[in-house]
Amino acid sequence: MYFASDNAGPAHPKVLEALVAANTGYAMGYGADPIMERVKTLVRDLFEAPEAEVYLVATGTAANSLSIALLTPPWAAIFAHAEAHVAVDECGAPEFFTAGAKMIGVAGEHGKMTPQSLSDALSRVGEGGVHGVQRGMLTLTNVTEAGTVYTPTEIAALTALAKAKGLPCHLDGARFANALVATGSTPAEMTWKAGIDVLSLGGTKNGCMGVEASVIFDPTLAWEFELRRKRAAHLFSKHRFLAAQMDAYLEGGLWTDLARAANAATGLLVAGLQGRNDIRFAFEPQANIIFFEAPRALHQRLLGAGAVYYVEDGDVTAGDPAGILTGRLVCDWSMTPEAIDQFLSLLAG
Repeated sequence: MYFASDNAGPAHPKVLEALVAANTGYAMGYGADPIMERVKTLVRDLFEAPEAEVYLVATGTAANSLSIALLTPPWAAIFAHAEAHVAVDECGAPEFFTAGAKMIGVAGEHGKMTPQSLSDALSRVGEGGVHGVQRGMLTLTNVTEAGTVYTPTEIAALTALAKAKGLPCHLDGARFANALVATGSTPAEMTWKAGIDVLSLGGTKNGCMGVEASVIFDPTLAWEFELRRKRAAHLFSKHRFLAAQMDAYLEGGLWTDLARAANAATGLLVAGLQGRNDIRFAFEPQANIIFFEAPRALHQRLLGAGAVYYVEDGDVTAGDPAGILTGRLVCDWSMTPEAIDQFLSLLAG
C-alpha cells in the first residue's frame, strides 16, 4: 500500500538485466559506447526527429536545469506554472544553472496554465527596458504536479503564445510516458509538433534505476548542452550504465507499457474511491496521481493501518477529526491490484 511516490517503486527487471549485460568487458566512456548509439536511434525514431540530439543524465533536476539553462540567459524570465516542479521542488537549481534567470509563476487551476494566464504573464514581464527582467522561455510540465495532463493541442496553444514573443519552449516530462498513455498521443505530437524545443524525458519514475534524457530537437543547440553538462559535473564517465537503462526502457515499447500499468492501477483506485460521501477528488484524476479530500479521522485510519502516502495541507496527527485534509496517492508500474484492494478495504473501517 505504498502510494507516496512513483520514485519509491522498483526498477523493472528488464532494466536490471540490461545493466548486468552492459557490465561486461570494456566500452568507451562519456557516451561513446554502442549502447548510446542505439538509444539515439530509438529516440529519433520514436519522436520522428532524425536530427534530434539525445543526452543522458542521472536526475530529473539535472535534465530540467541544464535544458532550461540552454534556453535562457541570466537576465531573462522563465515562465512556469506557479506550482511546477521546476518552480517549487528543485531548490532553485534552474536559477542556479542559468546564473540568475528569474522564475515567473503563471497561474492556472489544477497545475495547468491557460492561454489567458500565460498571456497575462507575458504582457507584464519584459516591458521595462534595461531596468527589468527580459522574457526568456516557457517551460511546461506533463504530467503536471497536480496529476493533470496537457493535450498536444493545449501545449501548442501555449507554445504559440511564447513563440509569438520569440521564446523557446521546454517540456518537463518526468512522467512523459504517463501523459502519452493518458492522451493517446505520439511522442512527436506532444513535443516538437506542438512547439517544444527541448524535452526532459523521464525514466526514473517509470521503472528505471536512475536516468533521464534531454532530447534537443534543434541540433544547433547540442554542442552548448554538451559543454553545460560537462561543466555541471553531470557527464558520466561510465556512461554505458545510463545508456543501458534508457535502451531497455524504450526498446519494444516497455516505457509506455509501464506507464499504462501505472495509469490503469490508478484507474482501479479511482473506481474504488468514487461514490463515497466522505471522499471528494480535488479534480478529476487523469494519469497516475490522485488528490483526494477526506476527514482527518479517515486519513489517520488509513495511515495507521500501514498505507503510505502524503497528506499535503495540514497536520494529520492532531486537530479536528472531521477536518478535511488533502491526500496524494501515486501509483507506479509495479502497483498490484491486491495492494489496491487492501487499501480500499481499509475504508470500510
